[in-house]
Amino acid sequence: MRRFLISQAKKGLVDHTTRRQHHQTRSFLSLLPPSFSANSPRAAPLVSLSRFMSSTSDMAASSDSTSSLPVTLDSINPKVLKCEYAVRGEIVNIAQKLQEDLKSNKDAYPFDEIIYCNIGNPQSLGQLPIRFFREVLALCDHSSLLDETETHGLFSTDSIDRAWKILDQIPGRATGAYSHSQGIKGLRDVIAAGIEARDSFPADPNDIFLTDGASPAVHMMMQLLLSSEKDGILCPIPQYPLYSASIALHGGSLVPYYLDEATGWGLEISDLKKQLEEARAKGITVRALVVINPGNPTGQVLAEENQRDIVNFCKQEGLVLLADEVYQENVYVPDKKFHSFKKVARSLGYGEKDMSLVSFQSVSKGYYGECGKRGGYMEVTGFTSDVREQIYKMASVNLCSNISGQILASLVMSPPKPGDDSYDSYMVERDGILSSMAKRAKTLEDALNNLEGVTCNRAEGAMYLFPRINLPHKAIEAAEAEKTAPDAFYCKRLLNATGVVVVPGSGFGQVPGTWHFRCTILPQEDKILAIVDRLTAFHKSFMDEFRD
Repeated sequence: MRRFLISQAKKGLVDHTTRRQHHQTRSFLSLLPPSFSANSPRAAPLVSLSRFMSSTSDMAASSDSTSSLPVTLDSINPKVLKCEYAVRGEIVNIAQKLQEDLKSNKDAYPFDEIIYCNIGNPQSLGQLPIRFFREVLALCDHSSLLDETETHGLFSTDSIDRAWKILDQIPGRATGAYSHSQGIKGLRDVIAAGIEARDSFPADPNDIFLTDGASPAVHMMMQLLLSSEKDGILCPIPQYPLYSASIALHGGSLVPYYLDEATGWGLEISDLKKQLEEARAKGITVRALVVINPGNPTGQVLAEENQRDIVNFCKQEGLVLLADEVYQENVYVPDKKFHSFKKVARSLGYGEKDMSLVSFQSVSKGYYGECGKRGGYMEVTGFTSDVREQIYKMASVNLCSNISGQILASLVMSPPKPGDDSYDSYMVERDGILSSMAKRAKTLEDALNNLEGVTCNRAEGAMYLFPRINLPHKAIEAAEAEKTAPDAFYCKRLLNATGVVVVPGSGFGQVPGTWHFRCTILPQEDKILAIVDRLTAFHKSFMDEFRD
């Protein structure tokens, strides 16, 4: 009897592991419209992502699966199983274990630190916060300092003035209390004024929904627009995995359109039309178009003419335009400039009654990099009053976003101005950060283009490079033997040899037969040089090992 029970337990573990692998292999593919074939060329980028994710299944399976606890992989929401987020996936987990082991076994590795280039988290890599922003936050959170004489010697005059203005807009000056579900009205007034100054078109504070970073705003819109797999979202490939993850969690279908690497990751309207028509022919109601500008992971900045074409396309096809504009401050080349999609739409004569547009902004990016403060907003325009009531209801379910993030969002859209006490130092900090980012981006871009079999488009904006790596056939065979995507194989080898953490292109989607990785430009300048040295040495060794 004991042997029978043990054998049954082992069989249960094997069955559970097999089911888990099956879930992970099909999870990202399930975002495609139901009639897409897993063997079709258009599904191939998502197939490679699902294979990359499924390579972690053996590590994750454990004897816990045989327990009698009520929650198992088979009983949880299947939409959760479909959801994947490569930016913090298997390779980051390996890196964290290496980092922990380095503390006691430094001599066991050919590197002395882990350099995280996997995520846009500036302050974790040495970027300092903007002093004016932090002074205002400190004074708002500890308002009794405003009554102290010494405060005037420690804080700038304009940070003290701004803190008073903000506190006067908060009932009871209580920064630890709930606010209005859309955010503090006075802060929304400031943000709307900042948008108006940026775009030269009016902005309504009632269109602003303050959120804990841009991600909850994206989830909110997906929840609003998606009711079943018959609802689709046009999404760029490569894409930021937030979008595929949120589409999966809310039960919709990802309708991919491909950015053209040969033209600097250009967005072609002809491809949008083709993908839209194919999805509609398969019974998918495409609800919205996602555009990320500047691009993540690809780093391109859209030309204004291209943006006009995109706006006209959404107007003609009756699509909501979801404009991810969180990198609007991160433009590094003189021949490109950020233009908000709202500005472009208004300049074409489209108003509130003509098209639906949602713009996302965050305090996590730009030159501020306040990721941990979780501040952001969405500007919602072109929705009827009854639909807006439903959006407000969803915001109300979460009560409100955090107050520090709300304050930061207002500061980002209304920084010190000429004549303010902090203006000169603020400009030195801001320009220093942005010019250093541009320098780091160019250094890394040049280094990547000097590697055998690697090509990298110009770093125009955002915080990332997305180089293409032409891997030898032997390397691809080695990856297949390990049941992992070839670019994931390369990135794991890079991590184990150098301590540098990057994200495989498989996690973002890519054209079939191509391989990439995403690398941030955020390590400080001395670290970028170290990354270049480590990457160059590793790549040469890798190519020599697997050369055909």
